[in-house]
Amino acid sequence: MSWEDNVRRVTPYVPGEQPGDSERVIKLNTNEMPYPPSPKVDMALKAYDAAALRLYPAADVAPLRDALAARYGFSADEVFVGVGSDDVLSMAFLTFFNSDKPVIFPDITYSFYDVWADVYRIKYEIKPLDKDFRIVKSDYMCENGGIVIANPNAPTGISQAEDISFIEDIVSANPQSVVIVDEAYVDFGGSTALGLVKKYDNILVVRTFSKSRAFAGMRIGFAIGCPKMIKYLNDVKYSVNSYTMNRPAIDLGLASLSDDEYFEKTVNAVIRTREWTKTELRSRGFAVTDSKTNFVFASPSSISAKELFEKLRERGIYVRWWDKDRLRDWLRISVGTDEEMKVLIENIDTITASKG
Repeated sequence: MSWEDNVRRVTPYVPGEQPGDSERVIKLNTNEMPYPPSPKVDMALKAYDAAALRLYPAADVAPLRDALAARYGFSADEVFVGVGSDDVLSMAFLTFFNSDKPVIFPDITYSFYDVWADVYRIKYEIKPLDKDFRIVKSDYMCENGGIVIANPNAPTGISQAEDISFIEDIVSANPQSVVIVDEAYVDFGGSTALGLVKKYDNILVVRTFSKSRAFAGMRIGFAIGCPKMIKYLNDVKYSVNSYTMNRPAIDLGLASLSDDEYFEKTVNAVIRTREWTKTELRSRGFAVTDSKTNFVFASPSSISAKELFEKLRERGIYVRWWDKDRLRDWLRISVGTDEEMKVLIENIDTITASKG
């Protein structure tokens, strides 16, 4: 008998490769914003009083929570704030998925979902996307212990419906379970389910500052749901760690929320570059989904996805490739600056020309 016999063993989530800071690379593999946070964030950071760090932050994250509530038209008791959306989603799994029935989510989606299910010993089933990488609605009209839908989805980039009634049909058909809608990428063109929160008490909409607000290095996420749902989330959070959000994150998050003009400017810049990139790749024979995110999902025709991934990496251009069924022929390419995407296309042309 060994202490290792009592270890909780899981297969961990594998994040995108992080090249060293000293490497000169074009990093298009982790869906980070190519532009910095708002100048108001920079000002707040430079003016920050380090002496305040001796004090605990507000356990209820009230300043940021209240600002988020005002920004999205909800009351404070309908908002939960955490350390990135991963923290929020993890707390939601732990809080709401406590049934003998399986939680269901797509076979191709954010690959942390099955990891959390394994860690918390939650039963789950995966439902295959159709041949066009879209959810089959009827698969979610069944007995279940909960549902998780990323909309827009990752890594496909597809928004499940231009009309949010697609999501509403699933929510309304499952009053006995919580439906989590992960909207990490919704600011880049997807349809939000926030309007359903006032109508249904079993939906939780989760968002992040990491993508559209350029806060991947700061870690702020939030969820919006009915007051009862948010109370349950907080009960679990306070039972794990009362002070999850640090003081600088709260203050800098407030600064970001105060600058809608900059937010809209940078998000629109990413959307324009994304559409240009999709057009350029399609003109070169790539299959490209109709991404509504800050990345494109593309399959090359004249070279394998794996080989293109490897040859780009040799040239200091990092994209994402998975050695998994249904994904091996595809690359997920984050949208960088216009210049970075032009360099990407130029290198793709050079690499594919050498194959001919």
